[in-house]
Order: sequence, then C-alpha cells, then structure tokens
Amino acid sequence: MKSFFLYTLFLITLLSAVVPSFSQTVNSKYIDHSPGYDIAAYYFPNYHSDDPRNEARYGRGWSERELVKSAKPRFEGHHQPKIPLWGYTNESDPDVMEMKINAASEYGIDVFIYDWYYYNDGPFLERGLENGFLKAGNRDKMKFALMWANHDWVDLFPRNPEVPQPLFYPGTITPETFDRMTDYIISAYFSQPTYWKIDGCPYFSIYELFRFIESMGGKEGAKSALEMFRKKAIKAGFKDLHLNAVVWGVQILPNEKELKNPAELLDYLGFNSTTSYVWVHHVGLETFPETEYIGIQEKYFRFCDTYVKTTRQPYYPNVTVGWDATPRCSQQYDFKNSGYPCMAVMKNNTPENFRAALKTARSWTDKNLKTHRVITINSWNEWTEGSFLEPEREYGYRYLEVIRRVFSEK
Repeated sequence: MKSFFLYTLFLITLLSAVVPSFSQTVNSKYIDHSPGYDIAAYYFPNYHSDDPRNEARYGRGWSERELVKSAKPRFEGHHQPKIPLWGYTNESDPDVMEMKINAASEYGIDVFIYDWYYYNDGPFLERGLENGFLKAGNRDKMKFALMWANHDWVDLFPRNPEVPQPLFYPGTITPETFDRMTDYIISAYFSQPTYWKIDGCPYFSIYELFRFIESMGGKEGAKSALEMFRKKAIKAGFKDLHLNAVVWGVQILPNEKELKNPAELLDYLGFNSTTSYVWVHHVGLETFPETEYIGIQEKYFRFCDTYVKTTRQPYYPNVTVGWDATPRCSQQYDFKNSGYPCMAVMKNNTPENFRAALKTARSWTDKNLKTHRVITINSWNEWTEGSFLEPEREYGYRYLEVIRRVFSEK
C-alpha cells in the first residue's frame, strides 16, 4: 500500500512538471496572458476519434494522428515522425482540453482560433470544440473564436501524388446554408462568455473570401449575406460583428481576369481586419526538399510592409512555427516536388529562430497597429503540416517558453 501511495505521488509530481499549471484551480477566471497583445493560435480540430464523417470513411477511432504516427523521413536529415510529448490525445475529451488550456494560458496564448467547417450537409470536426474545449472545466481561462475554413475538403489522408485528389466536401455552399450556419454560430458560439470579441464585437474570420463570394452568387449577394449576419449579431445583443478576411483568400473572383483593388472589395463587403494563416501562402518554398526558415521569415515581413500600404483595414501579422506537410503525402511513393502536401519543408525552424520571428512580429505590430495589437500563430496543433506549439519530444516546451519570454519583455 505504501509503494502504491509513493507511485501515485510520483505521478502527480510528474504531471505538475510536464504542465506547470496542472495543479492550479481549473475554474480560475480569464486574465490577459500577454498584456498589450492578443496572441491568437490557430487550432486544427482533426485529432479526435469520434467524428462521424471520418469514422464512416476511414473506420472507427480514426483521426489524423494516424498520419502523424506513420510518417517517416523522406530525405537525408529529415526529422520524422514527430512524437507528441503528451501522447496521442483525444481533443474531444474535456480533461485533455483542460491540460491544453492550462499550458496555452500559462505560456501566453490568449485565444484559440478554431478552423471551423460547415458544408451544405452540416458541420464537420466540431466535436473537438463542442465536446472538448467548451466542456473543459477551465474554459474561462482562454478565449476562442472561429475561422470558417470554407475550402474544398479533398483526400489528403494521405495523398497519392500520382492521381488526382478526390473531392469529398465542396467548400461552395448555398445562401440558405449560410443563413442556417450563421444562426448556429450566434446561438452556439457567440453566446459563450469567452468568445473572443474586439471592441465588443465577435471576431469571425473567413478563410477563402473568393469562394464565399462565389457561393453567394457574386459580390452583391456576398455583401447582402454579410449585412444580414451583422444584423443578426446586433439583434442577439452584440455591439456589432468583427469580420476578418484571411489575405490569401482575397483572390481573383470568378468571371474576372484580375483583382484590381483588393482594398475596394474589402471595403465594399464591410470587413474590419485582415490577417494570414501561414507564411507559405505568401512566400514560396523555392529550395526542395528544404528551404531556410530565416529566409522565409524575412520575405514574409517584406510582404507585410507592402500589403499594409494597399488596404484600409488593419492587418494582423502571422508567425509560423514551421512547415512539413510530408505526413499527408503517401509514404508509399517517391518523395518528389509534386505540389501540396508533397513539397519542400522549412529548415532550421528552431525555437531560437521562432523567437526572432516573434520579436519581429511584436516590433512590426507596435509600429503598424496602435490599437488591437493582434498576432496570429500557425499553429497550436497542425501536426501533419509541421507547424505546432504543442510540446514534441525534440524541443519539449521551448516554443511555448519563447512566447512567454518575448511578450513579457518590456
């Protein structure tokens, strides 16, 4: 009995060391974890084993962590597989999300921006948020928000680079679906006390603006749909709606030859801000199979300097942890530069180089954003794209540690 007690004490001590805030009261109230800034990490919710669509297609218990487990090195010096320090957890388990929330808030993350999916036949991957985060006992320690990931969902699990990728769920939806979707968003999410708001307005981001416009039948239909969304939010008791556009989604529209003035389109549709999801949307990985992280970083911030001169809306800069999408590229075929996800990876995305990127983002934000200093990070858990803050065996908590260090400095 004594040995069992000592073993139990050892486990409690170990957990407290792995997650420094594990032993804190889970019902503690939200505080600003990075004073003066909103540090918002994207969260990709495909790591729970009870999604009906995934189970129907891949079998009971499947999640994308199966690709993480089966990844292997694709060239000399390539570090795969990535091994989560916490193990292969189930994010729809509230206890697991309590651990993640404690760690994120402890190290300076203020917001999880969930990649959120809704197709004509309803939601997808929502259980990580609804069964996990929203049922966690410490959910009031962090804010959350939605980025509507309205892209086509194709078969990348894994991708066979020698054949076209089958389309499973089209990103284009009907106006009627959008109407139902926004009702659901307001009632199920905006109503939550920890939903992220800017000036009292719930933040809602759209990943592919061009696809949304196509869905609504053109710019006029898109404008009308967004105006109705605003009216619904105000009627529900909110000051207004904060609409954010992911820059890479502001592309050439159907039946047009060029996008002459992105700023005019954003103004016309009533967007309040813009941001980015990941650096590779703006900077090509020119060297295969590896491209240097520092060079990508420098080119990205040059893009930021150019972009802010073209638009009225504030731009919230992004910091990308890394990039290695090879787990989504079938391990059974030769690794060639065949397009996403069979593409180059970022080299030397060490915690030290990540820290330099954070410091640059902080300086850029101080210079260009006088209010609402928001920085987005890709990502909390994009394991199969090689961009994650969750502790991994090689570096442990070091990426999280540099966030706390950078944003606690005077």
